[in-house]
Amino acid sequence: MILKKLALAVAVSSAVIVSAHAADRDRHDDGRGNAHEYGASSFAFALIGDGPYGDAVEPAFDNMLTNINRDRTVEFVIHIGDVKSGGTECSDERLIRRFNQLQQLRIPLIYTPGDNEWTDCHRANNGGYYPLERLQFIRDLFFPNPNFSTGGHPMRVMTQANMAGYEQFVENTMFMRNRVMFVQTHVVGSANNLRPWSPYDPTDTAATPRADRLAEYTARNEANLVWLESAFATASSRGAAGLV
Repeated sequence: MILKKLALAVAVSSAVIVSAHAADRDRHDDGRGNAHEYGASSFAFALIGDGPYGDAVEPAFDNMLTNINRDRTVEFVIHIGDVKSGGTECSDERLIRRFNQLQQLRIPLIYTPGDNEWTDCHRANNGGYYPLERLQFIRDLFFPNPNFSTGGHPMRVMTQANMAGYEQFVENTMFMRNRVMFVQTHVVGSANNLRPWSPYDPTDTAATPRADRLAEYTARNEANLVWLESAFATASSRGAAGLV
């Protein structure tokens, strides 16, 4: 079976409402069963990312979330990462505030980390944090139960955390909605963490990379490839019409 690969255009700091013609389900199904995976009509979801960028735009971002909540046709939201700008601090307070802000959504929220949340946190204007410590903080904060999304109405997802040898990758998830398989893999900017953490560590260069930075990239890249293979195999075995 040949799976259709769907390309989605994302508007920065705004919501894209995507309607997929595949099947129908009750919006308030929490995803604990499989009935929502198959059907015969259409559904809609919101795709957001790169925001909110800065405290000044938080009210506008809140307004967008309110509008999503008011749209009864939207069944879930996917945030593709970067819940803060690359020039603001990666403090616990800011990240927790962003998490709580997104929990205003009354429907399931699927989130994939961005580079601004951890990879770039070594920058002086980000607070000079150790990126791998920030990565663990993001995993603990945004994925309290890896088997479920967050949001006001969590839904069950498949997570790589249940795959032997890949337990740390709680952020890699997949779920099928009305014969469309959605898969999330953790790939970020800043060359996917291959960009040196300078000046945080002046000795870290492309020619002489930090061992911990390179090890993180290598392990996550392998996990992503394994998860993608698993997603296509799962989609095929379940008769998916497409994969996003």
